[in-house]
Amino acid sequence: MRHLKIFAFTLLLAGCAATPPDKATPPTRLADIGEVTPGSGMPKGYLEPAQVPDSLALLPAPPAAGTARFAADLEAYQQAAQNTSPERWTQAAADADLKFPRSTQSFAQVLGVQIDSEGTPHLAMLLQRTLVDAGLGTYKAKNHYQRTRPFVVENSSTCTPRDEQMLRKDGSYPSGHAAIGWAWALVLIDLSPDKADALLRRGIDFGQSRVACRVHWQSDVDAGRVTAAAVVARLNADPQFRAQLELARAEVAAARK
Repeated sequence: MRHLKIFAFTLLLAGCAATPPDKATPPTRLADIGEVTPGSGMPKGYLEPAQVPDSLALLPAPPAAGTARFAADLEAYQQAAQNTSPERWTQAAADADLKFPRSTQSFAQVLGVQIDSEGTPHLAMLLQRTLVDAGLGTYKAKNHYQRTRPFVVENSSTCTPRDEQMLRKDGSYPSGHAAIGWAWALVLIDLSPDKADALLRRGIDFGQSRVACRVHWQSDVDAGRVTAAAVVARLNADPQFRAQLELARAEVAAARK
């Protein structure tokens, strides 16, 4: 999975409801949850499509050309183009990869707990299913506005050349990656409040990687974080999510012992 576009329309059309929330223990096996699309290896989210916050209703329109907001986007783009170091470019490319468990490794380093389906199965599934819900949350606005990405406007390169053809056809506003990174940070600080500052910093940097990579404007990233906050707030009212969150909390405590 290189980008959210691979599965978003299937989610919207076919429905991505998770296992009904009447089971006492949330499943951790993909076979019990079901895949977003057959063969994708990605579990369905916790929320029904109709339960996912509506980013089109929540967010303002993206900045229009000639406005102060768009000038700020251009300035942020130019600053990133001039100041992104080779090390930051490499990190941005790594953050673009949403394939589990690679996608969570940088968060695992901050958390101080390995995240995988063997040692921490509830934590691993919690983050994978949250990814789907956060990513889906961006698509009403994405599909409506179909904003052109900065590397296309500026005719520049990105840190993920193999994704460029796909990204040219995928709306830029809001950023799905930024939504996912911020949603993960918000979920993980619930599990480890002692690491809150570092986890939030990693969540911010995860989103800023999209600006460094030249595939998103700054306002796309900012809007992705707003969407993520709305999705996580809704997830906290979901019984399956809450149950899995508590089981993940126990896994983190056990792993630290």
